[in-house]
Amino acid sequence: MNPEIIDIHPHIISTDTDRYPIAPQSGHRSNWSATRPVDFEQLVAEMDAAGVAKAAIVHSSTTYGHNNGYVADSVAQQPKRFTGVYSFDLLAPDALQTFDYWLARGMGGIRLFTGGATHQTDGRWLVNPATFPIWERCSELGMTIVIQTTPAGLGMVAELAERFPKVRIALDHCGRPVLEDGPPYAACSQLFSLAKFRNVYLKITPKTFELAQAAPGGAEPFFAQLVKVFGADHLAFGSNFPASAGPLKKLIEQGNECFAALGEDERAWIWGRTAKVLYPALAD
Repeated sequence: MNPEIIDIHPHIISTDTDRYPIAPQSGHRSNWSATRPVDFEQLVAEMDAAGVAKAAIVHSSTTYGHNNGYVADSVAQQPKRFTGVYSFDLLAPDALQTFDYWLARGMGGIRLFTGGATHQTDGRWLVNPATFPIWERCSELGMTIVIQTTPAGLGMVAELAERFPKVRIALDHCGRPVLEDGPPYAACSQLFSLAKFRNVYLKITPKTFELAQAAPGGAEPFFAQLVKVFGADHLAFGSNFPASAGPLKKLIEQGNECFAALGEDERAWIWGRTAKVLYPALAD
């Protein structure tokens, strides 16, 4: 039986730059958003072709900065199929008001973006106490927070997971694991140690597929190890499409190859069930 697929990491880029002006975080636009943009209608078509039932659309900070308007307007068109994962400045004096504004516009989760292909920061602002009121609101509401960071930031993820045990934390791209040494993946010890926090989840994306496939032993032992350490119910698929070049169907096929040795129930959790835990709006 084919599992239900819910994608918790696609991006969308509008062709209407007047309504949705390009204003990337740190002033550097991502190459993918300029060279292979996919708008909401194209994403829907790609999902239909690939058999993806629902999605949590992740706002592109490297295209729109803190203006989540395009994702919000898109989610509003099909609120039963989509929710939005938005970004804004948690250090701003009006952060709680901004939270309420985007909550009213379809925000199902928050993404804390410390940097990507265009720039990278040390991310120390993640544990700045000025951000904690937002974490407390998410704890009250049961809202997931996604953290985009490198292995250098895993200590901060642990600190936040311990401080806010009721907030589900989803780690983008599995925290970009270092797999060059192959099984038993000694370089991933800090990542694996996060499993003791049952509010920490890992987002498996094509970036993770590629790292695992290139590692000694290939993808099979790494994903088996992730399931063993975290449990399949703490792993979820995110396509990263179109930042990861598609078509979306191809990325799904890549995932099926990587998950081939896992059990049916384990694959079902990764492809869709965990997404419903992270984003209850997609559970109905």
